[in-house]
Amino acid sequence: MDIKGNSLLAQMQSMAIEATGNKSHAIPTINQSGQDFGSLLSKAINTVNDLQKDAGAKKMAFEMGDRNVSLAETMIASQKAGVAFEATVQVRNKFVEAYKEIMSMPV
Repeated sequence: MDIKGNSLLAQMQSMAIEATGNKSHAIPTINQSGQDFGSLLSKAINTVNDLQKDAGAKKMAFEMGDRNVSLAETMIASQKAGVAFEATVQVRNKFVEAYKEIMSMPV
C-alpha cells in the first residue's frame, strides 16, 4: 500500500475505534511486515459481524424486558452496527469499481 492508502486506512481505523468506543471491536491495524489483504478483510468483516450480533442480542434483551439493557444502549449498538455495515458495503463497492477498471485496461 502506498502512503496515501495507509493514511486513509489509518483514518478509517481511528473513526472505527471512535465509533465503537472501545478497542474490543476495533478494525485491525496495518501490519507493516506484510500481512495479506485477505486476512485484513476477513478480520474487518468478522468485526462487523460481531457488532451486528451484539446489537441483535441487546435488541432481544430489551424486547424481553431485561432491565440491565437500556433503550439508549440498544439504539447505540444498533447504530454502530449499521454504520459498520454501511462502511463495509462502501469499501466493497470501491474494490469492485477498482477491479472493473483494472480489468478494462488494455494489456
